[in-house]
Amino acid sequence: MKKTLVAALTVATVAGSLVTATPSAKAHDGVGAGIAAGLIGGAIVGGAIASSRPAYGGPVYVAEPPPPAPCYWQRQRYWDGYGWVVRPVRVCY
Repeated sequence: MKKTLVAALTVATVAGSLVTATPSAKAHDGVGAGIAAGLIGGAIVGGAIASSRPAYGGPVYVAEPPPPAPCYWQRQRYWDGYGWVVRPVRVCY
């Protein structure tokens, strides 16, 4: 019963929100000018941020990652439940 009541209340809320009177949008409200001004302002601010120097004033150097650790193949044996099995295993350290 509780689930039915919650479901009915949810449906009523959604239906009520769809019925509310909203004014129709008009092209002469200046919305297009606001969007254009926002895009132009964002481009100017983004360009200024992108062309600015780092906070400490020096060039930025990125270190190369270290070379991968040396690896080798080794034959190891293990018990698989039925008997000993020997397989090649790649060992890296």
